[in-house]
Amino acid sequence: MAMNRIEELFKNKERNILSIYFTAGYPNLNDTMSIMEAIEDAGADIIEIGIPYSDPVADGPTIQDSNTIALNNGMTLKILFSQLAELRGKLKIPVILMGYLNPIVQYGMEDFCKKCQEVGVDGLIVPDLPMKQYIDSYKGLFEAYNLRNTFLISPQTSPERIREIDRETDGFIYMVSSASITGAKKDVSPEQIAYFERVAEMGLKNPRLIGFGISDKASFSTASSHAQGAIIGSAFINVLREAKNLKEEINTFIKGILS
Repeated sequence: MAMNRIEELFKNKERNILSIYFTAGYPNLNDTMSIMEAIEDAGADIIEIGIPYSDPVADGPTIQDSNTIALNNGMTLKILFSQLAELRGKLKIPVILMGYLNPIVQYGMEDFCKKCQEVGVDGLIVPDLPMKQYIDSYKGLFEAYNLRNTFLISPQTSPERIREIDRETDGFIYMVSSASITGAKKDVSPEQIAYFERVAEMGLKNPRLIGFGISDKASFSTASSHAQGAIIGSAFINVLREAKNLKEEINTFIKGILS
């Protein structure tokens, strides 16, 4: 497989990698590109776009609410891909689509992968895609379209499973910081630190980003001291919800985390 932007990023930057998640079609249907440009301009390293879904089981109230609003705004995969048509004329950083399996399968898995490659998407996170189904049905497809697949691990994931995920990953591993839903809490607990350290000591070949509950400079710094960086979602959605000036407030939020 050809090297892609995700691998290049991790090759060139070892620490403090910031991935920002937002829901496509939120707060308004046509905000997608302007939000993405503001995220890149402010200095984030990866953009993770959530595909709105009616039943986002892993997500807390903030992201669930953004999904509902985006769907009510009329966001669909078809519209999202049309918005992303100008992506690579405007942005350089890696872009990942995160979505549940159902809408992707309804769109057609190969059509979806092909479209991702066409617009310049670099990777996918499909939280409810079983490992066996990925290996048996989709791995070859993802590779054919140069897409990196990211699996999630949590404090409950067995060492054997973590090693299997590491073997089947060519990008990064998403470390869910706790067994709770996204955006649930503020501080990083001693139990979470012990989990981060346990995984770090496994000597995995893939870099790791920590997500769920990372919301500010302090939690980002803590996460980045135990992995290559972190993913911020719910706290960023809150910024979008309250923003009077999207570009300015995105800039202030991201620079505040990276300062």
